[in-house]
Amino acid sequence: MKTNIFFNHAHKQNVIGLLAATMLAFAGQASAYTGQELAGAAKISLEQARTIALKAHSGKIIDEELEQEKGGSGLRYSFDIRHDKVTQEVGVDAKTGEVLENAPEGKNPD
Repeated sequence: MKTNIFFNHAHKQNVIGLLAATMLAFAGQASAYTGQELAGAAKISLEQARTIALKAHSGKIIDEELEQEKGGSGLRYSFDIRHDKVTQEVGVDAKTGEVLENAPEGKNPD
């Protein structure tokens, strides 16, 4: 009997650990981004815009927002993407999916 109790306890710990790791992995994805109140006017989802931005410049997205800005349709997703020590700002039109900006982040980031 003691073997079964130990196995059940170890199994439960493994399941809890797996659940915790999964929650941590998706924590950044589930959080709200700046400009989320504008999402109703976007035709491109945040997930689609992320994919487009990462095709334009590979790396890790460290900041993202949806904003009204001149150029394109006037509504864009803006991503800061870090690759090595360089941070690139990539802007994706929220209505067309067109890449509007793909340049190193300036000295005065948003």
